[in-house]
Amino acid sequence: MTEKTALPSLETIRHSTAHIMASAVLEMFPDAKIGIGPSIDDGFYYDFDLPRSLTDEDLKVLEKRTRKLIKNKIKFERQVISRKEAQQLFQEQEYKQELIEELPENEEITIYKSGEFIDLCRGPHVAHSAKIKANAVKLLSVAGAYWRGDENRKMLQRIYGTAFNNVEELNLHLKKLEDIKKRDHRNLGRDMDLFSIHPDAGSGLIYWHPKGARIRTIIESFWKDEHIKSGYQLVISPHIGRSWLWEKSGHLDCFKELMYSPMEIDGEDYYLKPMNCPFHILIYKSRKYSYRNLPVRWAELGTVYRYERSGVLHGLLRVRGFTQDDAHIICTPEQIEEEILQVIKFSLSMWKNFGFTEIKGYLATRPDKSVGDHQRWDQAISSLQKAAQAVNLDLEIDEGGGAFYGPKIDLKIKDALGREWQMTTIQFDFNLPERFEMSYIGDDGKKHRPYMVHRALLGSLERFMGVLIEHYGGAFPVWLMPTQAMVIPIMPECNDYAEKIELKLQEAGIRVEADYSRERFNAKIRDAQIQKIPYMLILGKNEKEQGLVSMRLRKNQKINDISLDKAIELIKRADAEKTWGA
Repeated sequence: MTEKTALPSLETIRHSTAHIMASAVLEMFPDAKIGIGPSIDDGFYYDFDLPRSLTDEDLKVLEKRTRKLIKNKIKFERQVISRKEAQQLFQEQEYKQELIEELPENEEITIYKSGEFIDLCRGPHVAHSAKIKANAVKLLSVAGAYWRGDENRKMLQRIYGTAFNNVEELNLHLKKLEDIKKRDHRNLGRDMDLFSIHPDAGSGLIYWHPKGARIRTIIESFWKDEHIKSGYQLVISPHIGRSWLWEKSGHLDCFKELMYSPMEIDGEDYYLKPMNCPFHILIYKSRKYSYRNLPVRWAELGTVYRYERSGVLHGLLRVRGFTQDDAHIICTPEQIEEEILQVIKFSLSMWKNFGFTEIKGYLATRPDKSVGDHQRWDQAISSLQKAAQAVNLDLEIDEGGGAFYGPKIDLKIKDALGREWQMTTIQFDFNLPERFEMSYIGDDGKKHRPYMVHRALLGSLERFMGVLIEHYGGAFPVWLMPTQAMVIPIMPECNDYAEKIELKLQEAGIRVEADYSRERFNAKIRDAQIQKIPYMLILGKNEKEQGLVSMRLRKNQKINDISLDKAIELIKRADAEKTWGA
């Protein structure tokens, strides 16, 4: 019985396909300069400096050439060369020269040759291209990408592609990409009139339209109510602070490149806040605390500002001004375990209310360089682990992945398309209590240093809204819909009856609109469907005469000739139970 040869991993297949695609690019553009071409989640990319911009037609030609080269059974050959040989080999490739110069003197330099194409590469690669299924390769798109991610460097053209073990897997992936495109929050945000971004007035800044602001207000109100029920107190802090505050907190040492330039006020430098925590500490230090006063749990929907490169800005998901659902817990060492447990329970409850049930935890432990004594670290890590175990939370350990100032748990949620999003963070901090000399009086009458936990459940409201839009494809549960019901009179003669129905729905606390336009009935229905309205109340001559309504639901189900009271009951129940409803 012969032993089967192990199949190469998808990562290896994709990395190898990237090299073959680069060879196809050089066939089309012999003078092209090449950047880097790694495998990534679900695919690969390669950066090129080309004499002209690529078109969709070019992408089709390159895909055909790539598949043809794959069928030629090209061998991948690994070679170890000297630095001098590498510099000579890539003397016409300025980007490769830069990479070679940055390699440590004693580091082994390897190249891979596949046909006529040679690249600096650590590998691994397939033995030959017959290991790649040519019909399971697809070039997806072209985008701009600054060299080394630096917007002050040249913009290159990045070709994205993917490869799978077979064409069936590829087709499933392409179907998923199509679903992702349909759910893109930027397009849905425009179609549903939720928000806009105006780069000419400032990139990465969100303008909330009335309907988007309504959803956000619903979320904020729910967030505040749930926090108050869970023993939190709400605080509000300024948007700017003097430079000494950010020096003391360490932000100007470690975070300055993400902070906006200072403004001078009364001869002092002030910065827009990138975080809320120093302000919460000042509130704490404004009075004295005994162990009897702890824990304190302070929460704030605090808007912060951080510089992000223009190339990484992405709708609501990557912005420059955003509102954190922030909170800080200040407690005694004896209280920390129970506090962490309650935070995790609270977080899981919040995610359940928003319709997310697949959640995984990641525990980042002590790095080599850290502050705080080992005993505190051990207790903090143990508290995080025990809390996760108490609620049966799946926890993956990231050894040494914590910040220098404390361990943390990150919670990642899965959306309707199976994508993971990192959202909740529960972060210990041994640094700021020391820097700001925070203290409380213990039962021994002496000063003690409290424990401090940074905690964000939803992350930021902007990013959360982006994830929420894509998770539901804009068709939110009824309780989150900006418009829960649309009144649609079939003919102008029914407008007076429609006005009465609209008023009664408003009085019942239902978010309602009415379409009195002269558009055709089908056009009104189509517009309501584009807006994902859960309940459409259709009013014609028959409904008006009988004092009834007919309903059309989001999935085109129909409920004909029911009383308005019954219609209100259906809508109110879906709202109260936080269900999709229709």
